[in-house]
Amino acid sequence: MYKLISATPSPYARKVRIALAEKGVPFELITEVPWDRTTKTPQHNPLEKLPILIREDGSSVYESYLILEYIERAHPSPPLVPKDDEGWLLAKRLEVLCDGVCDAFVLTFFERMREASQQSADWLSRQQRKIDGGLREMSRLLDGKEFAVGNAFTLGDIAIATAIGYLCVRYPEIDWRATYPDLAAHNDRMEARSSFKNTRPVPQKISDRVV
Repeated sequence: MYKLISATPSPYARKVRIALAEKGVPFELITEVPWDRTTKTPQHNPLEKLPILIREDGSSVYESYLILEYIERAHPSPPLVPKDDEGWLLAKRLEVLCDGVCDAFVLTFFERMREASQQSADWLSRQQRKIDGGLREMSRLLDGKEFAVGNAFTLGDIAIATAIGYLCVRYPEIDWRATYPDLAAHNDRMEARSSFKNTRPVPQKISDRVV
């Protein structure tokens, strides 16, 4: 059985958890705080990042996009990435876009952990532009459809909904529902699925000083 090292708020790890659940692949969930000195993350990923998928032979696969590629190859049914070129490209484009938005969330989160006098307004503004632009592009690509890509649930839906889920946890002050009602409707549909209900993100306490 696989083991998945995850953090409870991580949108990257949540994508993997949802994919495994949708495919019916059993795994053992191991929850870590990768920023604390007690983490075992470096034993499995020299980059010290989550998520990490540990295979039955003890070898590890890390970075969410690669884990998802591996899962799709090892467990092709049901498919989460379309086979046609345009569908594949759109699903992957959404994955890149939503990962980028989540990256901007993370960078903002840690910048705000600095003393107020040490925070860079220009840096925070740059990350906010990425977030705003990313949400606009998600909405444009979704275009009011039931599913992000074609007529079936795919990686594109996972990418959008996990990015929005992370936004809700870390930045509830952003009124994205009023601005993007199509994203709100899509998010409500996705969060009704059992794979999403069972993986809803919650904050973790970081014990060690990070910045």
